[in-house]
Amino acid sequence: MKKILSILFVIILFNTLQAKEGMWLPILLQQLNEKEMQSMGMKISAEDIYSINQASLKDAIVIFGGGCTGEVVSNEGLLFTNYHCGYGNIQRHSSLDHDYLTDGFWAMDRNEELYCPGLTVRFLVRMEEVTNEALVGITDEMSQLEREKLLEKNIETITELAVDGTHYKAIVEEFYYGNQYFLFVYETFKDIRLVGAPPSNIGKFGGDTDNWMWPRHTGDFAVFRIYADNENMPADYSAENKPYTPKNFLKISLKGVDEGDFTFVFGYPGTTNEYLPAKAVECITEIENPISIGIRDQKLNVMNAYSEKDPLIRIQYANKIAGIANGWKKWIGESLGVQRVDGVQKKLDYETEFNKWAKTQNNDYSSIIETLNTSYDNIIPYKIAYRYFAEAGLGIELVGFARRFAGLVEHSKTNPKDVETLNKLLGNLKGTTKSFFKDYCESIDKELTPTLLQIYYENIERDLMPDFFFNFEKKFKGDFDSYTDHIFQNSMFTDKDKLLKFIEDYKPSHYKKIEKDPAYQIYSSLFSMYRDNVYPNIAKYQAEIDSTMRFYMKAQMEFEKDKVFYPDANFTLRVTYGNVSGFNPQDAVTYNYFTTLEGIMEKEDPNVYDYVVEDKLKELYNNKDYGRYVDKDGSMHVCFIASNHTTGGNSGSPVLNANGELIGLNFDRNWQGTMSDIMYDPDRCRNITLDIRYCLFIIDKYANAKHLLNEMVIVE
Repeated sequence: MKKILSILFVIILFNTLQAKEGMWLPILLQQLNEKEMQSMGMKISAEDIYSINQASLKDAIVIFGGGCTGEVVSNEGLLFTNYHCGYGNIQRHSSLDHDYLTDGFWAMDRNEELYCPGLTVRFLVRMEEVTNEALVGITDEMSQLEREKLLEKNIETITELAVDGTHYKAIVEEFYYGNQYFLFVYETFKDIRLVGAPPSNIGKFGGDTDNWMWPRHTGDFAVFRIYADNENMPADYSAENKPYTPKNFLKISLKGVDEGDFTFVFGYPGTTNEYLPAKAVECITEIENPISIGIRDQKLNVMNAYSEKDPLIRIQYANKIAGIANGWKKWIGESLGVQRVDGVQKKLDYETEFNKWAKTQNNDYSSIIETLNTSYDNIIPYKIAYRYFAEAGLGIELVGFARRFAGLVEHSKTNPKDVETLNKLLGNLKGTTKSFFKDYCESIDKELTPTLLQIYYENIERDLMPDFFFNFEKKFKGDFDSYTDHIFQNSMFTDKDKLLKFIEDYKPSHYKKIEKDPAYQIYSSLFSMYRDNVYPNIAKYQAEIDSTMRFYMKAQMEFEKDKVFYPDANFTLRVTYGNVSGFNPQDAVTYNYFTTLEGIMEKEDPNVYDYVVEDKLKELYNNKDYGRYVDKDGSMHVCFIASNHTTGGNSGSPVLNANGELIGLNFDRNWQGTMSDIMYDPDRCRNITLDIRYCLFIIDKYANAKHLLNEMVIVE
């Protein structure tokens, strides 16, 4: 094992070839990337980006919520992120009386800022490599299960020691499929308040039609503030809390960008899988993605039709539709992108050369690809079953809601005398019920249910079919409409008031009524199949894959000694860098590197919600009232693209210039480049950034929230 680590260290540390892609650990920038970044135009040092000895740019970067990035832009805890990252919180504060989605929201003083229950931000305190500590006692002869058990014990020791006597939280993450481990220590703040958000016609301009597309004209930003107690420490919400004073915050540049300019993105990319075998890429792009795409097609068709007709449903389902559509369109682009570059065949060609090399080595590498292929052949049926379980079965809202009562049923059956826990469960379910019905339309769910059930039924192998389908065959003879009527007519989960009364009067013996409920029975049947058959087999074969991939990763590094191997994204802090650049998506088509406000006017369609242009924005455009945010070409730039390698989780990440100044907010990728999660194509992969000047223009000229600008340090 020590020999493996030594080889990895040499390969990673001393490889000097130019990297054209990658998501790099900031702690290693000085060794791996600083010279290249500076040769590309960067004027600051790696120490300015990440330092353990002094305040650095990393102290201004946060994990926003559970899956986005944000950045602090003032000494008073002011925070920028994407509009779509804050969308759920904006939606939850919205109603027909206070329609912040349509009208926008701007707190004109601190008292108007809206607390967002459950929203947190996390700062990285420090990171360090802990490979040797994590692998103490672990040998190559161990089974995967033995390895995981000892690894878990070692990691528990590492994390406990790392945060002993502090309020921090520590996490150890694996890199290179378990060949390397790093410790991350975080500080979490829980009092986060909404400060400002443009109307959806700015923050989501173009909607799902423009999502993942270039050219783009979306003002995708929202403003929040971090609050702390009187000692500047994390605290639960209190009216006595004060704006947080950060260790560092980002300066903002109004200089704009030109083609070829150096940029870098600093944030928390979610998941990539760049080193997979061909069989895995084929499974993702030709099997799993098409299943989810087809099911989500059905959901979006129905939800969008209702939303277009009813303003209340539009508010209720705005966040749901956005979440469903985001993955739907991304998967389409990902599969098309891999097909366009013949990605599976390229992987196969690579494996042919790898196998030729492996046969010349005195090791077991020659059987790796064959072993992986066998494991993937075994896991694919269960991957398919999982997709139908998650997308179709639990895609029925009523069934997903019934699922929330499983804990109550289990507690009532196994520990009915524990009144304290019972009351806590009931209290939580009251809140869950009110929240569910606030954003629920039974007509939508009822229309979708027979479609989703039929898709599931017709495409799943019978030995992986939940048993409720067999009862359906006997009682309803294949009639999904009648079955749907039965579910909705007889389920307690369709009536808010009756359900709340049931919760209020609940006794442990009442669990039998829940178990007899037709919606709950579907959930119970789904879960039983998943628990007893699908999950165990996925876990079994995934363990085989993980174990083999650890050696395949090591082997690839030995096979390509002159290649820089960056670690896959795993929602840890990374730096990715590139240049501002247009691209050619197809023959005879060339895209410029920026868009302008003029493009918004060209797209305007008052009959389509996503393309409505606000009157005040049109007035500012007509008067060319751009203030100090105007570009040197005289136009108001909205977005730009660059060759930074990003993925989900990078939403809201700061895009910084050569001086480390904020020039934009990363919010998307081009559709042709969504394949970058599994294969990076430098000719087509581009990250899409909101020009910070357009963001400030909206805050200043549109919202008249100049008091927010007064907090920031703006470089002209």
